[in-house]
Amino acid sequence: MAVPDRSVPRRAAADRSAPDRSGFVREPSWPEGPPAWALRRADLGSGRSLQREPRFGPPRALFVWIPVFLSFVVQVPASILVSMHHPEFGAAGALMVLLAIVGPVALIFARRFPGPVVAITAAAACADLVFTPGSGAPYIALAFGIVSAMARGARIWAIISVGSGWVLALIGSVAFGVTWHPARVILTTAGVVIVLFIGESIRTRRDRVVAYQEAYRKRRDDVTQAERERIARELHDVLAHSLSQINVQAGVGLHLIDDHPEKAAEALASIKATSKTALDEVRGVLGFLRSESPRDPADSIAGASSDAALSGDASLSADPSLGAAAPLVPQADLTRLPALVDSVASDDLEVTLVNRLTTDPPPGVQLALYRITQESLTNVTRHAHARRVRVTIDERADDYQLSVIDDGTVGSAGDAARPRGYSTGNGVVGMTERAELLGGHLEAGPMATGGFAVVATVPRRRRSPTFGGRP
Repeated sequence: MAVPDRSVPRRAAADRSAPDRSGFVREPSWPEGPPAWALRRADLGSGRSLQREPRFGPPRALFVWIPVFLSFVVQVPASILVSMHHPEFGAAGALMVLLAIVGPVALIFARRFPGPVVAITAAAACADLVFTPGSGAPYIALAFGIVSAMARGARIWAIISVGSGWVLALIGSVAFGVTWHPARVILTTAGVVIVLFIGESIRTRRDRVVAYQEAYRKRRDDVTQAERERIARELHDVLAHSLSQINVQAGVGLHLIDDHPEKAAEALASIKATSKTALDEVRGVLGFLRSESPRDPADSIAGASSDAALSGDASLSADPSLGAAAPLVPQADLTRLPALVDSVASDDLEVTLVNRLTTDPPPGVQLALYRITQESLTNVTRHAHARRVRVTIDERADDYQLSVIDDGTVGSAGDAARPRGYSTGNGVVGMTERAELLGGHLEAGPMATGGFAVVATVPRRRRSPTFGGRP
């Protein structure tokens, strides 16, 4: 038996741009990703993007102006007082006041240009050390500039600016004959190292928050996509099978309407019953989708509900927490297989069902096996030109096995290179996904002796989903 490639294409992960190390930061509306309240309130099924909501707390602009205010209040008045009380400083005193003003002004732009700001404040501090009496006025602005640059991704700017500024200050002090007390050198070096450490700690914490929020969003998107794919599989299987049966019965009715009107009436009755069943199942699937919409997505992301959704657990349809929706149609299970077989069987097609189960599989397994059988029989009626089909459900030590084998032809010579079931539809792909989401696998292909076989194996106990046979 030819075994098709069971690999399932995965959605490419969204491109995540690396932090801008140039020092020029163009921040989005949420620089650290959506906050926790937005993630909790996001509507998984709506497809709407996360929207900004009112923030209950100090505005972010306040965190920009606090450093500006503090550095201005501490630096500028002190520099002016020192310059006024020591007129002998002359030009050095005026330079001291100017350098004290440069730092707070530069900090205004620290949020958007953290790299250049830390370079400017470091240059001001270096000039203060070399050309002024050593008031230390720009140091407050330098500390805020270092922390801002480290926290906002301009770490290279901060390290190079501070390191080069300190080295130039030492060289300049020797060149201009400035004498420093050893304690001042030690304290200044220690202060710079401490401020760098504080900035790095803040940056690490912010990176952890961003990583957590990225993982949360990815998990949320995965749950949303898995639910959409599950709904799509359900609708595909229901509609493909029902429409195929309606098409066959309509053809029979048209063929017999003149010579055997009673047979044509039976075909019309079958069309009515099939369409009613299809409508009921579609309403059930859509009702289930609507009933889940008011739920908090954090509940689905956090625990077992997502696993149940992936496995197609029928018990979810009876969960009272799903919202005040109309009663849903029960999920399909193996007890409906005889009716499914009878609906497919006809004078031209003999369908045999062999059920060797001694225990009841879990609801998710029953749903998957039923849908795989339904899709396989639909493919038989549409493509196989078969006379006999055998459906066998077996129970083994560790798993359940379903096989659907027909004696039909693969197709015309032009289709020989493309086995039946792999045309432009998604039937085999959907069946494979159903088996793999439960930790099993599915093989489908033509047999050497003629005919086509679909064999699905699903474990008794749910394993991690497999993709292409790989966990």
